Amino acid sequence: MSTNIHSLADVRSQNIGNGTRIWQFCVVFAEAQIGENCNICANVLIENDVVIGNNVTVKSGVQLWDGVRIEDNVFIGPNATFTNDLMPRSKVYPDQFLKTVIKAGASIGANATILPGVTVAEGAMVGAGAVVTRSVPPNAIVVGNPARITGYTNAKDSTGAKTQQQDVLRTPPYANSTSVNGVTVHKFPLIPDLRGSLTVGEFERHIPFSPKRYFMVFDVPSKETRGEHAHHACHQFLICVRGSCAVLADDGQSRTEITLDSPDKGIYLPPMTWGVQYKYSEDAVLLVFASHHYDGKDYIRNYTDFINITKEKSVTK
Repeated sequence: MSTNIHSLADVRSQNIGNGTRIWQFCVVFAEAQIGENCNICANVLIENDVVIGNNVTVKSGVQLWDGVRIEDNVFIGPNATFTNDLMPRSKVYPDQFLKTVIKAGASIGANATILPGVTVAEGAMVGAGAVVTRSVPPNAIVVGNPARITGYTNAKDSTGAKTQQQDVLRTPPYANSTSVNGVTVHKFPLIPDLRGSLTVGEFERHIPFSPKRYFMVFDVPSKETRGEHAHHACHQFLICVRGSCAVLADDGQSRTEITLDSPDKGIYLPPMTWGVQYKYSEDAVLLVFASHHYDGKDYIRNYTDFINITKEKSVTK
C-alpha cells in the first residue's frame, strides 16, 4: 500500500503514512507529519509543525497551522477554522505557537472555529459553526458561540416514558437500575401538607451507604459543568433539592444521563463512576452526600486515566 497524492497538490513532506490520499490543490509543508489511511480533501493547507494521526478525515477548505495536533480517527468538517495566536499581528511572530489538540475520535463540524491552546477531548463532538473558546471535555457535544455543552455522545436517557409509566404504579421508596454498572436512580416518599411538603430518605436503607461528608453546589451559571471526575473508593449520592440539573454517569463502557428535577429524586454513583453535572437551572441547588472524608488522592480527574484504570480492573477480575 502506498500514498495517493493528486498531481495538482503541492506536497513537500515525506512523512506521510501508507494509504493516505491527498487531493488536488492541497499544500503540505516539508515537516508536516500525516499518519496512515487519512483522507486530506481538496484545498487543505498543512503547515510544518502539524502532526496528524491515523484514519483522519480533513474535509475541504481547512487550514492546519503550526501547533495543531490531530490524533487518530478524527473528523474535521469543511471550512473548519484553526488558529494558533491569540493576539496576531502582521509580521510579528511569537516565540512558540500555542498547541491545539484534537484528541482521538473527536469530530469538528463544518465552519467551526477552534481558538488556540484548547483541547477537544476524546470522542467530543463540536457542532457546525461553533466557536470553541476553551477546552471541551471527553464525549461532550458543544454548539453555539461561545460553544457550550448541550449533551454527551452515546448517553442513554434512563428516565424514559416506559420507566415513568411503570413508576406510576410503584410506591416510594424505590430504585431503578441504569445502563451504567451500579448506578441507580432513587425515588423517595413525598408527603404534601398544608403546612409544607416533606421528603425523607434513610441512609443504609434507601441510600446505600452512611455519609461522612456533604457539600452543596449552587449559583452555577448554566453554561458551566461541574464534577468531571471519578473516585477510587468514595460513594456519592446526589439530590437536586431545588431547580434542576443533569447528571452524566459513565463506567468506561456505558454512559447514561439523568435529569434531577425534584427533591424526592436522587442518583447513586458508586466508586469508579465518571460523573459530570451540567444544565443547571438558575435556581438549582445540588446536595451531594459522600461516603468518605475529602481526600485528593481518591480523585481521578483525567478521563483517559479513568478509562485505563477501568480496563486494568476488568483484566484483573
